[in-house]
Amino acid sequence: KESFVIQDLIREVFESKQGKAESKQIQCRIKKESEASVSVFADREKVQQVLSNLVSNAIKYGKQGGEVVASVYTTDGKRILIEITDDGVGIPEAELPRVFERFYRTEAGRSMDLTGSGLGLAICKHILEAHGQSIHVRSTEQVGTTFGFTLETKPD
Repeated sequence: KESFVIQDLIREVFESKQGKAESKQIQCRIKKESEASVSVFADREKVQQVLSNLVSNAIKYGKQGGEVVASVYTTDGKRILIEITDDGVGIPEAELPRVFERFYRTEAGRSMDLTGSGLGLAICKHILEAHGQSIHVRSTEQVGTTFGFTLETKPD
């Protein structure tokens, strides 16, 4: 684990996905209130993998001409909450409890994309649990989806 500024990593991931986002005219941005630098204490490479997966999914299932927004919130002084939100197809409520299962793919996911393995979110969950943290999802069909996860703040 190391200390790093989470917003810098989010920007790096957005840059790495820029081509995909531009092909769907999707704008990727950090929410205005979340721009002030926040340091976290985590495995930077693994957190990059989590962010990369969540941003890829947000672009893949986001609507043409839409946006992907990253938000960073301080929770209890020991953790921060990072959220990745899209304005895409959403996930049916009945399927939400299963999205972190290995190989599970939503009906919409199967019909829209033939390349996914259904492992991305399971890997994200595994990485965050190894950090002693959690990941959650909330979604409304045809409105969009938000994935949120916590990380430890920089220790004093």
